[in-house]
Amino acid sequence: MYTKKLCMKAIAALLSAIAIHQTSTAQLTVAAQLRTRTELRDGQGAPLPENAPAALFTSQRTRLGLLYNTYRIKLGLTIQDARVWGQDVSTINKTTTADNNGLMLHEAWAEILLTDTTLKDQSLSFKVGRQELVYDDQRLIGNLDWLQQARRHDAGVLKYERNKWMLHAGVAFNQNKENASGTVYNPVPPGNYTASTNGGAMYKSFEFLYAGRKLQKGNASFLLFSDQFSKYHTDSSTKVYQAGTWSRLTTGFYFNNQYGKIGTTASAYYQFGKNSNGQQLSAGLLSGFVQYYFTKSFSTGAGVDYTTGGSNGTTSNAFDPLYGTPHKFWGLMDYFYAASPFGKGGLTDYYIKTKFKPSDKYWLTADVHQFSSAASVIVPGTPDNKKKSFGQEIDITGTYNVTKQISIEGGYSHFFSTTLLTSPNVKNVPNAKAGANWAYVMINIKPEFIFK
Repeated sequence: MYTKKLCMKAIAALLSAIAIHQTSTAQLTVAAQLRTRTELRDGQGAPLPENAPAALFTSQRTRLGLLYNTYRIKLGLTIQDARVWGQDVSTINKTTTADNNGLMLHEAWAEILLTDTTLKDQSLSFKVGRQELVYDDQRLIGNLDWLQQARRHDAGVLKYERNKWMLHAGVAFNQNKENASGTVYNPVPPGNYTASTNGGAMYKSFEFLYAGRKLQKGNASFLLFSDQFSKYHTDSSTKVYQAGTWSRLTTGFYFNNQYGKIGTTASAYYQFGKNSNGQQLSAGLLSGFVQYYFTKSFSTGAGVDYTTGGSNGTTSNAFDPLYGTPHKFWGLMDYFYAASPFGKGGLTDYYIKTKFKPSDKYWLTADVHQFSSAASVIVPGTPDNKKKSFGQEIDITGTYNVTKQISIEGGYSHFFSTTLLTSPNVKNVPNAKAGANWAYVMINIKPEFIFK
């Protein structure tokens, strides 16, 4: 009996020690964000017709995030509200529609460490729930942070990391509600917005495999991404969604590294299978960028992006950059691969990017783009009815960090458009202005508190 009591006391002491250890190592991070952005839009996304007035508004993102980190588990939660100043009345509004309801759950996930913490050189974990997915330079998979609502996915991701290597496998399966029978999914969301930034349908499901390796001053990776879209048939010009899916696969490589004063970035991806309309697909993306660092504070570089377009018989050659961040690559005015479509002729983008960063307090950037269609586009009513140039864009931005938690950012962009860009087969803007302007001022406040 004495031995039994002694064992029980020892077990209780051990459990108490474990509990104290977990409590002492637990950490709670509370992060908030208030980001306002005032924009002057005089042809952002697409040129405006002559005599069309410019738009001026202020949008706001408000976030409250919690991150709890303890023994072999992390929990993340982010509540977000994204709206335009004045879209609600200044008193209690009982008539706000679902279209204007910007309050939502942006993230809610748990990450479980499946290996013991004693293993320092490798780890296996599983992250499940609503989460942001960010890989490489975010060209194909990113959180789209520029948009006030950003992007997230309801998914599970298994992660294995060892020294300089990482292997991630993810899966998602979408449904509109808790069905009693069947798995037919309607990808058209409620409200006046598209399901994705590219104006396409929401995926029914996806699976991906990502393998990456850290380099001395960069990384290299391989991606295999498969997304499925609900099949449908047309009934009196209305899409009727049905059982089954069309599957699209995207695969390729990414490389980024710096050698002395020269930085290089390159990527190549191939897309095949069927798109969201059930059309056979064969498309690709090639990208290359070389940057030279004259000093620690000044750098400039030149690059080219090429995405295929057009069609070959019944096969589409139009590449879709999946769920990335197009604002980061194809001009800050979001003319290409954003919500405003530009046809299916693909894109060639020759660009020069310059950055001046004398300190962590402030920096300036200046970019110049020459945009062209990858495939010839017919312009009705013109003698030379096969053109390629869309025009040129100039982007200038500046950022000033008041403190580590407060920053002010501003920018101006101008687009010199061509008749091809505004033609019926591209943006379809009759009697369009020859030039477009866009300017913004953004205040970003991000306080963070850590409790141990």
